[in-house]
Order: sequence, then C-alpha cells, then structure tokens
Amino acid sequence: MKTKEHENPHTLTRCPWCGTDPLYVAYHDTEWGIPCYDDRKLFEFIILETFQAGLSWMTILKKRENFRKAFADFDPVKVACITDTQQAVLMNESGIIRNRLKIASAITNARAFLHCQEEFGSFSTYFWQWVDNKPIVNNWRSLQEVPAKTELSITIARDMKKRGFVFMGPTVVYAHMQAMGLVNDHLVQCFRHKACQSFEQY
Repeated sequence: MKTKEHENPHTLTRCPWCGTDPLYVAYHDTEWGIPCYDDRKLFEFIILETFQAGLSWMTILKKRENFRKAFADFDPVKVACITDTQQAVLMNESGIIRNRLKIASAITNARAFLHCQEEFGSFSTYFWQWVDNKPIVNNWRSLQEVPAKTELSITIARDMKKRGFVFMGPTVVYAHMQAMGLVNDHLVQCFRHKACQSFEQY
C-alpha cells in the first residue's frame, strides 16, 4: 500500500505557506518540522534565521549555499574566529545578505553557541531541554491559528539573550523551534503533520 510520502507530490496537501516553488516545497517536505538534534544544523538555522529578519524565507533559501560557503560550512568554531578583515570581505559578498550588523551577529552567536556547548555538552541539549526533549505537537487547521511567538519562545529568547545571543528575539526563536521540530506546526491536513511525529532524530 502506498503511503502519502509515496503519492504524487503534486496531489499532496501541504501547508499553504510553501506555495508551489520547487525549492520551497522541497524545504517544506524534507526539512521543516523534522526534529533535529544535530548541532551543526541547529547552528546553520540560527545564522539563516537571523539573516532572514525583515526578508522572506525564500530569499534565504535561494542564497543558502552562498551562506554555507561564506560561513565555513556553518562551523561555529570557524565562524567564531572570523576577523574584522574577513567581515569586510563578507560585506562585499553579493551572494549573501550584506548587512554589517547581521554579519557581526553571526560571529557573536557562534561564540555564544560554543559557550552553550561547553556548558551543556551540546547546543541540542540546551535547546531541547525547553520542551523536555519531546516535540510539542499542535493541531492547527489554518495559518491564522499559528502563532508568531509563544510564552515559551519569549522565555527562551530571554535566556538566550542572557547567554550572549543577539537577533534571537521571541519570533526568531519560535521560527527556529518550528524549523528544527521542537514544535510541530504543520497544519493537521498537511501530509507532513503526522510524518514529522514519526522521526525520533534528524
């Protein structure tokens, strides 16, 4: 018997926010909402989501590989060591978002990320503790029901700020929780809603 994952991708019901662009659809179908415990990927999305502020996520997805090259394959140790000279080079890199404050924030956040790893053993351990290591599963039926932030994301953002993170306000933190699967915000009619609950680890 065919499962929904094996059905014609053009007939599947998805969250409407991903539209029909193949890149966005692939992101929705294969990444967004899958529980992720991998520190490198968690750091990647911290960088991408802080750069996304004020822009569309599609803009970031299209530049994702450029960000990967610019920020040392999202290695927090290497990003934490980016020099002023290297920052100046990044400001001339047309393939990424050339925003001085956001470039600087990547370095600042890399250092805070490493401090979390040192304290907790991994950033994953720190981040997943907020949901008791188990995804929160919501049952939204429309995009209007999905919050931009929650009391929990406000609490996490406040704690991350104390730990030295920047550009990680409650809305960005909640987006991070959604993308990394700490919260399952696929709409109930989306074929990924149930599928994401079957993943124990990314």
